[in-house]
Amino acid sequence: MRAIIVDDERLARVELSRLLTKIPSVEVVGEAINAEDALEKINTLQPDLIFLDIQMPGKTGFELLEDLDKAPNVIFTTAYDEYALKAFEYNALDYLLKPIDEKRLEEAVKRVVEREEAAKSAEPPPNILKSEDQVFVKDGDRCWFVKLEEVRVFESEGNYVRIFFGEHKPLILRTLNYLDERLDPKIFFRANRKHIINLKWVENIEPWLNGGLLAKMKGGQKIEVSRRQSIKFKDMLSL
Repeated sequence: MRAIIVDDERLARVELSRLLTKIPSVEVVGEAINAEDALEKINTLQPDLIFLDIQMPGKTGFELLEDLDKAPNVIFTTAYDEYALKAFEYNALDYLLKPIDEKRLEEAVKRVVEREEAAKSAEPPPNILKSEDQVFVKDGDRCWFVKLEEVRVFESEGNYVRIFFGEHKPLILRTLNYLDERLDPKIFFRANRKHIINLKWVENIEPWLNGGLLAKMKGGQKIEVSRRQSIKFKDMLSL
């Protein structure tokens, strides 16, 4: 696995890199000293795994993940234990406290390897769902049989996705990446790391922060389109 270490402390990067040389399954292909540096290197090197500090000058590790449309596997490395719960909301595979214990590091990497192997052996996703298809949605004791064309937004909440249609917003046990592979890309657009939007429900688009766009949906929701996805959005819909 190709990995990047993101940490503003040089000694922390050196020590983690030293420990990782003992783990044959990991190749450190880059290091970054802050979120901006990391974003550039992640987009260029496309690593399988990020060892990510949380508290850094400028943006935090959490804010870095918000800037990524699809994050690689993430193991947080930090001196603070109070962020653990929030870390797992970002689908972190592990949370290692500094100074990092060699055995805990090996266990964390093993977890990533097992996840990657499971993903490779998994069956390919079923056929692409069209907007006219109907899907069964169950949330607790409530059930719906809804046409996908009626769904405005899919919103990630960890390993769950909230589906917005009509006055309803049920939560289902799926990941946004899974839905991204199943939904018709001509209709359903990955706006950012947390949202997929139905292009037929977009009422208005306006420029937004950092070169991104803001999509105003029929019904009132406002969804930010990340800078990178804004380029794809314009390419898809321009004459």
